[in-house]
Amino acid sequence: MEARVGGSILISGGTLIDGTGSAARPGEALLIRDGRVTALGAQASTDAEASGVDERIDATGKTVMPGLIDAHTHLTFGEPTGNDELFHHRTEAYSSMLSAYNARKVLRAGVTSVLDADCLWNIGCELRDAIEAGIVEGPRMRAGGQALMTMLGGTAGRMIKDTGTTGYATVVSGRDVMVNEIRRQIKYGVDWIKIMVTGLIPSMKGPEVKVWNIDELRIVCDTAHELNTKVVAHCRNSDSTRDAARAGVDLIYHASYLDDEAIEAVIEAGAAMCPTFTLLGNLADYGEKVGTAPELLDVFRAEIEVTAKQLTKAHAAGVPFLTGSETGFAVTPVGEWHARELEMFTEYMGMTPMEAIVAATRNGAFAMRMDDVGTLEHGKIADVLVIDGDPLADVKVLQDKTKIVEVIKAGKRIDLTTPIPEQKLRSSDQVRFLAACPLTRSLALTEEQIERMSHV
Repeated sequence: MEARVGGSILISGGTLIDGTGSAARPGEALLIRDGRVTALGAQASTDAEASGVDERIDATGKTVMPGLIDAHTHLTFGEPTGNDELFHHRTEAYSSMLSAYNARKVLRAGVTSVLDADCLWNIGCELRDAIEAGIVEGPRMRAGGQALMTMLGGTAGRMIKDTGTTGYATVVSGRDVMVNEIRRQIKYGVDWIKIMVTGLIPSMKGPEVKVWNIDELRIVCDTAHELNTKVVAHCRNSDSTRDAARAGVDLIYHASYLDDEAIEAVIEAGAAMCPTFTLLGNLADYGEKVGTAPELLDVFRAEIEVTAKQLTKAHAAGVPFLTGSETGFAVTPVGEWHARELEMFTEYMGMTPMEAIVAATRNGAFAMRMDDVGTLEHGKIADVLVIDGDPLADVKVLQDKTKIVEVIKAGKRIDLTTPIPEQKLRSSDQVRFLAACPLTRSLALTEEQIERMSHV
C-alpha cells in the first residue's frame, strides 16, 4: 500500500482541483517523484512512460485534490467535555501518548497538515518533531506552546491561576514577563505564539470581553516578530479583533461579532482570519444530543449568523480565510469534523465550494509557514487526496471518510484500511458527577408526597 521512500506515483484519469482556485481539469494526470509533484497533464504521462513509475493509481471518475489543512486544532487536549477535565484531569505522559494515537486519525480524515497553536505542556512541539522524525504517523504540524493570558483568563474563568501555568495557559503580566515567556517558548521550538485576547469573567454576565490592552498586544507581536515567529489570537468580540489587527497579529481566530471598524483594521493590517465555525455549529446543531444546555443552542447559532454576515464583507474585500475545526474537544473529536468548516463557509458566508477548498488548501499554507504546500503545482510537496465524488458539486463529500480513496502525504500513500485499535477511556481523565443539580425535597418528591409527610 505504501510507496517506498523516494518512490514515484502516477495518478491518472481523475479530475484535478489544484487548490489555486483555477477551474477543475478533467482527465489530468499527476506525477509524483521523491515526495513532490514533478509533472502534470500530458507531461506527467510522458515522463512516467519514459522513466517508469513505482505505482499507478487510476482515479477515473474521481477527484484529485490537495490534502486539507486544518488551521485550528488541539490534538493534545484529549477531547475533554469541559475545562475541569482539561485542566485538572490530564497527565503529561499519558496526554503525549494519546496525542500520538490521535494523530493517525487526522491523516485518515484527509488532513495532511495542521496548526496546533496552543497545547498542554509542550506536547504540540514534541508531537510535531516526532511526526517529522517518523516516530509517529500523523499530519505535518506547526505548533505553539501554552496560550498567553492575563490573569482574567480565557474561557475557563477562575480555573486559571493568577500567575504561572495552568494546563494550556500561561498567565503573563508586565513587559518583562511577557517578553521572557515568548522567548522561552521560542527557545523550545514553537512556530506560533497564541494570545487569548478575550475571556469569560465569572462576575460579568454575557459573552467574552477583551482582557488585553493594545499596548500589551503590541509587546507580544513585536517580541515574536523580532524572532521570526508569528502570532495568532483568540478574539471573541469586535474590540479584540480590531486591537489584535492593529497590534500586528498575523492570524485571528473566531472574530466573533466583529463590526465594520474591526473589518477595516483587519484589511489595513493584512491579517488572515480563521473563524472556526465548526465547534459552534456542532453545538448548535447537535448539542442537544450531547447534553448541551438547551438555552445555549440558539446563542451559538446566533453567533455564527451574526459573525458570518460581517465576515462575508471581509472576504469580499480580499481578506484571506483559512479553515479550522477546533478539533480536540468532546464536541469536535479527532478525525471526525475537520472538513465541516468548508460546509459552514458555503452555508453561512456564501462561498462557492471552490473558494472553500482554496481556504482549506492554498490559504492554509500560511498557517504552516510554508510556500510549497497547499496546491498541486510543479515542485510542490505532494500532499494529495483522491475522492470518490465531486466536492465542487457537494463539498460535504469531504466529510465522508468512505469517499476518501487515497491520502498521500509528501508522496507516501497512507494506510487507510488497517484498523486503529479502539480507545478505551481512562476513568481518571473524565469528571464523574453525582448529580447535575441539588436534590432538593421539592425536586425528589411530588406535592402530594410532601403534603402527606407533613401530617405524619
